[in-house]
Amino acid sequence: MSSNVWQYLVRRIVSTLLTLFGVSILVFLMLQLIPGTVVEQIMGTDAMVTKETVASLKAFFGLDQPIHIQYLHWIENVAQGNFGISWRTGKSVLGLIVDHLPVTGELTFLALMVAFLIGVPAGVFSATRTNTVLDNVTRVVSLLGLSLPVFWQGTMLILIFSLLLHWMPALDYTGFFDDPLRNLRLMAMPSICLGTASAAMIMRMTRACLLEVLGQEYVRTARAKGLGERLVIYRHALRNAMIPVITVAGVQVGYLLGGIVVVEEVFTLPGIGRLVLSAIFNRDYPLVQGAVLFIALVFMLTNLLVDLLYSVIDPRIRY
Repeated sequence: MSSNVWQYLVRRIVSTLLTLFGVSILVFLMLQLIPGTVVEQIMGTDAMVTKETVASLKAFFGLDQPIHIQYLHWIENVAQGNFGISWRTGKSVLGLIVDHLPVTGELTFLALMVAFLIGVPAGVFSATRTNTVLDNVTRVVSLLGLSLPVFWQGTMLILIFSLLLHWMPALDYTGFFDDPLRNLRLMAMPSICLGTASAAMIMRMTRACLLEVLGQEYVRTARAKGLGERLVIYRHALRNAMIPVITVAGVQVGYLLGGIVVVEEVFTLPGIGRLVLSAIFNRDYPLVQGAVLFIALVFMLTNLLVDLLYSVIDPRIRY
């Protein structure tokens, strides 16, 4: 790689580290605002314990120290690759994340594929039929996809396709390598549910960018040379219109990673989202902090990869 690319990568890595530092502070402080601690969760609301017992438990979890000292101890361990130990399970936070990562990774990937497979063709279809009835219908459907809540979509999909029609298997997760066919059938509904809103966003961006590109002079020149409309659209126009679409797709990864908390809970999938939700309920601070920091890192690395893909799509781009 050229020196410009290396300089660009160094700047982005430094920016990523600074952003992660800000995320760590924000997550740590927000958890302090949640009423109650892990001590109250362990003892229960009706427990008859002495103040000395409560104080000893808080000292055991390090909750008797000032907030800034607690943060410094945690971030120092994270900098060394130690995300801590889960207060509720006694297991390594990083180990728990890695154990639940395959489910979340597969769901995010499939949802992104659903978004592209629906959004890009729908955007091209709408742009090539601008201001027609079909164009208006496509835009209304995309708006509907953006408006429907994820939890409602998930509930309706389970009710219709699993309980009424029996087309989908029961919500009993099976790993991909254990039974690939059953796994894909099981992940179909969560992927569609999670990818719907992203598909609508990608469709609208594809339509807008393609309409702008189709008005460029080189497109009119290609048509004047007698090239077929399909060749003009897919070989000349769409490729140049995809850079903003890919940018939106990179941002949508953040939306997908945020949506997994709801989707995994609705479909009872043992992923990171459900792990975080359980950790928040149990006031398991190290697990919540570690999981959120890990998700933020994945999101930022994905956007870095998207930026590097620009030069592959358009060779004119240089860093």
